[in-house]
Amino acid sequence: MSPCSEWGRVGSLQPMFDEELFQDRVTRERKRTDRSGRAMVMLLVGVEDSRRENTSALFAGIATVLAAIKSDIDIFGWFERASIMGLLVPEIDTADLASTCERLESKFRKEIASRFEGNLTARLSIRLRVYPEPRQLGEEERQTVDPFLYPDLQAEQDSFATFQVVKRGMDILGSLALLLLLAPLLLAIAGLVKLSSRGPVLFRQVRVGQMLKPFMICKFRTMYAKADHGIHHDYVSWFITSSGKGQEQDKNTVFKLTKDPRITPIGHFLRKTSLDELPQLWNVLVGQMSLVGPRPPLWYEVRQYKPWHRHRVLEAKPGITGLWQVTGRSRTTFDEMVRLDLRYARGRSLWADIKILLATPAAVIKGKGAC
Repeated sequence: MSPCSEWGRVGSLQPMFDEELFQDRVTRERKRTDRSGRAMVMLLVGVEDSRRENTSALFAGIATVLAAIKSDIDIFGWFERASIMGLLVPEIDTADLASTCERLESKFRKEIASRFEGNLTARLSIRLRVYPEPRQLGEEERQTVDPFLYPDLQAEQDSFATFQVVKRGMDILGSLALLLLLAPLLLAIAGLVKLSSRGPVLFRQVRVGQMLKPFMICKFRTMYAKADHGIHHDYVSWFITSSGKGQEQDKNTVFKLTKDPRITPIGHFLRKTSLDELPQLWNVLVGQMSLVGPRPPLWYEVRQYKPWHRHRVLEAKPGITGLWQVTGRSRTTFDEMVRLDLRYARGRSLWADIKILLATPAAVIKGKGAC
């Protein structure tokens, strides 16, 4: 497909990419940025009220300005056909990111003002998108995902639309049936937890869901009340950062703490049998999790992810069980765990979910990799 197909040229301007090719370039440059450690900026310009007359002429003016301010390596085209134009500026030094953003918007506004009469910018929506996305200040420095920088994820979700509907139906029916069927067991475990040590029966914790959306996970409490979570923080940090530094060959490395003094006697049993996870069926029922999917991480884990690691929480909803849990479980490296999660997310199907669900009881009974 030619980059200047259909509206690829506006008036006598130089060629511009159509929507499909421009979004493909956004995806490619984002991935290239992940490898290079540099940054990119995307200037998006739309029309606030597209119902007014002369919209085509207005976009022709916008295209003229974008073409005038772009450099040889910048990419220029439709982000959304006849709705939003974009200018992608790649290969930016992260130290110059703020100044590049300021300079880019300033050049655009000055060029618009010098070429056209009246206050044209009043009719325009001018947005800057930066990758890597800046961290937000606040609780635990939570990260966000800008959908404009991930057009490939939206296309991928659209391709799985029918599967997602069927999967959600299976999640609702499966979680509801299990909650009813296992109600006596849930009550018995709740009683044991309450009698074994002081503190609440359930442990609630913020986890990271699909597209980095936070949610409150529910588990049976397996630790003593007011336990120090710094131990787990340090261990997880080691586990993530050590992957790829020689530990890959050690298949006895376990992604769970052994002999953890914070865990109660009944907690050891619940963790080994994964019965502490059963309250997550409620998370599945309300749509925060799925029966099958990647393990939902904590915020301090996500902050240490490499760019490609983040796709395990971008491409699929987290689950109670998954490909990692029924194959490697805890006895694997972090990178291998991520690869298993990505293999599931990119090849997901109803049959794959069913096979994982059927394999889960055997993995739990064997307790392979569990502590």
